[in-house]
Amino acid sequence: MTSLTVQQKLEILADAAKYDASCASSGAKRAGNGKGIGHSDGEGICHSYTPDGRCISLLKLLLTNYCTYDCVFCVNRVSSDIRRARFTPDEIVTLTLDFYKRNYIEGLFLSSGIIQSPDYTMEMLLQVAKTLRTVHHFGGYIHIKAIPGCAQRLVDEVGLYADRLSANIELPTQNDLVQLAPEKKTAVIETTMTQIHDRKLEAEEDRTRFHSAPKFAPAGQSTQMVVGATPSTDREIIARASGLYTSFKLKRVYYTGFSPYPEADTRLPLKASPLIREHRLYQADWLMRHYGFDAEEITTPDAPELDLAVDPKLAWAKRHPEFFPVDVNAAPRETLLRVPGLGYKNVDRILSIRKYHRLGLEDLRKLHVRLKDATAYMIAADHLPAATPLNLFAAPSDMAIAPLATVTRDAAVPLPPRQMGLFEAAARSAMWGSL
Repeated sequence: MTSLTVQQKLEILADAAKYDASCASSGAKRAGNGKGIGHSDGEGICHSYTPDGRCISLLKLLLTNYCTYDCVFCVNRVSSDIRRARFTPDEIVTLTLDFYKRNYIEGLFLSSGIIQSPDYTMEMLLQVAKTLRTVHHFGGYIHIKAIPGCAQRLVDEVGLYADRLSANIELPTQNDLVQLAPEKKTAVIETTMTQIHDRKLEAEEDRTRFHSAPKFAPAGQSTQMVVGATPSTDREIIARASGLYTSFKLKRVYYTGFSPYPEADTRLPLKASPLIREHRLYQADWLMRHYGFDAEEITTPDAPELDLAVDPKLAWAKRHPEFFPVDVNAAPRETLLRVPGLGYKNVDRILSIRKYHRLGLEDLRKLHVRLKDATAYMIAADHLPAATPLNLFAAPSDMAIAPLATVTRDAAVPLPPRQMGLFEAAARSAMWGSL
């Protein structure tokens, strides 16, 4: 490894870092102090493109792709015969500054295989972050991978220089770790996550009393799970993610579909996890974080896997017809968030607009609501979904009202002759906003 040039190391270790998805460049504001270079504006500015066309803003590297652990699912495991390389901390500092000056990146994501011990590896990662901040006064974004099992003092110090920390949970259950990563323990990983969480709470409390108190990992912490390497169901994965959000207040859980590699262990599947499964897990994760869904609502014990053909929100709506239709002009926020096709930002816009006038389909179309999904589950000023009883006024039990067809102001499907309820005409006029 000592005979490799920096360029050769960069080719090897930047490629090796692609398997770690637990990074994002947004979420923290760090202004330049006038002494050095760089700043992070909290949104992330993308300057560089990967070969597959993705726009990125972080220099994403491993300190080394050598690891003393022998995790079956990891291509960098000690028994792997891949080409190895290792950066020195000073080489990473120089690369980061050079790439930033060329406007290629907005910051650095740095992880590593385990060298010698968790403490030794964490010392090397800490040295990079500390040198960038204190020597070069680098104001860009820094994400450091915390090594599970390292000393508390190292976690406490690295959080003063990094915007975000992450400790990978790796696999959904302890049983999965026993099978594929026996040297890693859920308890050890969660201890490191707890250290980050508790230290961040202490720093936030200190800053409420002393504005000059230092920040600690202001962009929070994240983690990553490999999916598809074990038989764990989507229900187990979602429940695990929900528990992590609750216990450690994570900013994100990242999901990485397992991808087979040549001469892999026979305990691993031969086929890659479908990319659509990874996508559905992210959608389910979004429902928990932004739409108020509980983990157990997204799947069922009888059907523990997410439907790959339908997004999880629409699948929930189909399982709960009794919840719909929802009136966009009257329903509370938590109810509107359950309507397929309504995003959480559009829900906030609807709540604001309806203070001034009732919303119809054209209003929703201007908000770019996905009417294709939404119309079957909602009531608007000029719309009723098909086959929905108009029950604004209760009808006597012996006067059943036939289901209505789709009703809009401009066009209505003819209904068969029937006896109308006493207040039905008035109710329809009130629904359309006309006399």
